[in-house]
Amino acid sequence: MSPPPRSGKARAALSLTHPNAAGIDIGSASHYVAVPPDRDDEPVREFASFTADLHRLADWLAACGVDTVAMESTGVYWIPLFELLDARGFTVLLVNARHVKNVSGRKSDVLDCQWLQQLMSYGLLRGAFRPADEVCALRALSRQREMLLRSQSRHVQHMQKALTQMNLQLANVISDIVGATGQKILRAIVAGERDGLTLAALKDARIKASTNEIAQSLQGSWRAEHLFALKQALALFDFYATQLAECDAAIEAQLQVLAAHTGDPQPGKKRSRARNAPKFDLRAQLFRMCGVDLTRIDGIDVTTALVVVSEIGVDMSRFPSVKHFTSWLGLCPGTKITGGKLLSGKTKRCANRAAQALRLAAAALRSSKSALGAYFRRMCSHMDKPKAVTAAAHKLARLIYTLLTKGEEYTDQGQDYFEERYRERVIRQITQRAAKLGLSVVPTAQAT
Repeated sequence: MSPPPRSGKARAALSLTHPNAAGIDIGSASHYVAVPPDRDDEPVREFASFTADLHRLADWLAACGVDTVAMESTGVYWIPLFELLDARGFTVLLVNARHVKNVSGRKSDVLDCQWLQQLMSYGLLRGAFRPADEVCALRALSRQREMLLRSQSRHVQHMQKALTQMNLQLANVISDIVGATGQKILRAIVAGERDGLTLAALKDARIKASTNEIAQSLQGSWRAEHLFALKQALALFDFYATQLAECDAAIEAQLQVLAAHTGDPQPGKKRSRARNAPKFDLRAQLFRMCGVDLTRIDGIDVTTALVVVSEIGVDMSRFPSVKHFTSWLGLCPGTKITGGKLLSGKTKRCANRAAQALRLAAAALRSSKSALGAYFRRMCSHMDKPKAVTAAAHKLARLIYTLLTKGEEYTDQGQDYFEERYRERVIRQITQRAAKLGLSVVPTAQAT
């Protein structure tokens, strides 16, 4: 197999060679490992995916004098081997499969692992970002909680379907059937209550619909099979609520392990509690982990802050600058350039969970009176909505990077401050353009 061409960035990377590198092609049943040809008479070996075989794999790498290992990110099959080799002291790089897919000749597992070893020995591969083990544990718990919420929401749809099949139009008078009023009514129906006025009397004082309107919406067919479906959907909803409570307890315990600071965050502006937020004081736990209160940034609530921190941790040393950080998130403009001409500035497609959370937070700035809200509305006036959301999410990412690296609290300057800064910037640009044309700008008194 011929080595990669030594041109451009490839030549610059040759100074970071790894002569003691190995390449591993990950599979569900077996792993193919390649070491430098001069280290063993059989430089390519196949190992099964059982734990005992993984230990034999690590022993063989150590006997061959290997200290750096490159492997592809194939599903979740790489995780056990990655963790074992990392615990044994190897430098393990998880590489993107797109960057190593151009294998010459007929593709096979043996060629893949040899290609990985060769590219790694030339220093042409970079490892993917992976936070510390404690943060990985928090990330796994956070993703588990997200999965439980998705599963619970499906059973809310099942409850709504059962009500619709019985022509119980409760959702037309109550916006949330899993709120306090909706839950009381649904549990009373499952318990056997059928009188509309009796069910309507369970409404909360905040419900705007009258008792008669609610009673009319609860006149239906009451078919047994649909009541049975409603009963089971409600039971499954309660089951996932129990699982969520257990997951929240595990997240709280892991946040206490990661706590590196003491004290409580300063009181900020009062916000309504996020509906799906954990029951414990998540804001205080995140403050003790980060040392700063990320929720002071408008648009970022405790659940968004939990997703971001669990995905990236608090150590920003892996990102040399804020540009590297936003590029990893997939929020910075693209650089598709050829011949010195920019062909496209479209952001790259990325399934980064932290970036998704920041985009949702940016979309929530639509009616905000903060400087970030004014910035988002300004972007919406210049470009279409998806691009404006990405631009606002990019600004949120820059703020988070600055807070975590400098340890300073964020202070919102307000909408008026942003508008005044924007006005000054526009006046300065107009003045400079007029000066180039031999003209001058004369300010006039503003109308009151």
